[in-house]
Amino acid sequence: MKNIIGKEYIRFLNEIKSRIISARIKAVRSVNKELIKLYWDIGRSIIERQEKYKWGDAVVEKLANDLKEDFKSTFGFSVQNLWYMRQFYLEYKDDAILQQLVGELPWGHNILIFSQVKNKKERAYYLKASVEMGWSRNVLLNQIKAGAYQMSQKQKQHNFERALPVHLTEQTQEAIKSVYNLDFLDIKKPVIERELERRLIEKIKRFMLELGKGFSFIGNQHRLTLGNNEYFVDLLFFNRVLKCLVAIELKTGKFEPEYAGKMDFYLNLLDEQVRLKDENPSIGIILCADKDNIVVEYALRSVKKPVGVAEYYLTNKLPKYLIGKLPDANALKLPIREELK
Repeated sequence: MKNIIGKEYIRFLNEIKSRIISARIKAVRSVNKELIKLYWDIGRSIIERQEKYKWGDAVVEKLANDLKEDFKSTFGFSVQNLWYMRQFYLEYKDDAILQQLVGELPWGHNILIFSQVKNKKERAYYLKASVEMGWSRNVLLNQIKAGAYQMSQKQKQHNFERALPVHLTEQTQEAIKSVYNLDFLDIKKPVIERELERRLIEKIKRFMLELGKGFSFIGNQHRLTLGNNEYFVDLLFFNRVLKCLVAIELKTGKFEPEYAGKMDFYLNLLDEQVRLKDENPSIGIILCADKDNIVVEYALRSVKKPVGVAEYYLTNKLPKYLIGKLPDANALKLPIREELK
């Protein structure tokens, strides 16, 4: 026994563990795809039989009761779930692209998307994002409620076309959002930047999910030096997809032109002192509470490093003391933070 205990055995053991985990993941995915296919077929069969034999809604309840009688140990054949299967088929039967995506997600995710999201492009966004970023059902629900799709469609302001190689421009543009939802911080009034940073660090997992795919956290207040001077980057990440460092500066007020110059300076230091030889140029994101698009455009013209400027929303919940004193949600065009100003 002593002869097989050593580095080689540990390496061998880890290799076997990795294979087991990989096999389990593939098995779960395979089972999920078959389950989604089964639910699709059941939904289609219900529709077809109702049309052929002129059966009413009562057939759904009868089918559920009979299936539960024959498959007592099997979940998933409740009346409500059969109605979901029927709706599932109706919602996607004419859309081949979305049909390919639904098998990649658990049934609960699918129910959430087709029952709460009606726009085709919006559905595709949440289906793809859930798969790529591994959103749990709760995270997916929060993203839908926060209007992540609508935020993703807003104009993005950056200088990536000028500052990055052609093959990286499109990838980076896809990875960086125009608006970030920080509602999960539960901040209902203006705070100083360090407090915003502290809240984000406490909930770094949620923040990374909001950032998007492939982000790994390196640290906050990351120290850089030049001569006898010290500088600190608010938040520093590495993006595995873009293969580059991503520096984030937090600004609790409106965007100012000097922010772009400061970020350009930080990115130069990161590229010279931190970036590895096989990594792509570092990217900067300036997160601010508000911005004037024209000011941002002019500020980025003289910046040589790739920088994006985005807004964030702290909360979309109306404080109790303002209920009844402001227009309804449809009439509000600005976040509550603007009203509090």
